[in-house]
Amino acid sequence: MSPPFQVEPDVARFIEIPDAGTLSRTLHADDDVRVVVFGFAAGEVLSEHTASRPAVIQVIRGEMELTLDGETVAAGPGAWIHMTAGLRHAVRAVTPAVMLLTLLRPAGPPA
Repeated sequence: MSPPFQVEPDVARFIEIPDAGTLSRTLHADDDVRVVVFGFAAGEVLSEHTASRPAVIQVIRGEMELTLDGETVAAGPGAWIHMTAGLRHAVRAVTPAVMLLTLLRPAGPPA
């Protein structure tokens, strides 16, 4: 049985920022939520895609540019972005960056 809580004292140190490319590492996964930490070298891009689940992006370190449903927004440390399931989006690291992605279980029908 897994413990009832999980603590990561410093998400920014959970993953290294590569000199080139993008790294990802799962911080937590269960039936309801999956949390992935990404480390991006400057200029790296996650090309436009969609997710089948609602998601939240949090910028932990660095400067990023997100394209959300065709609109480009700047996001720095502390930025928080919620995306509905199916939203077309892309991510670009302007500087070396760390991003936290939380994928949520879609809401079921009302009880």
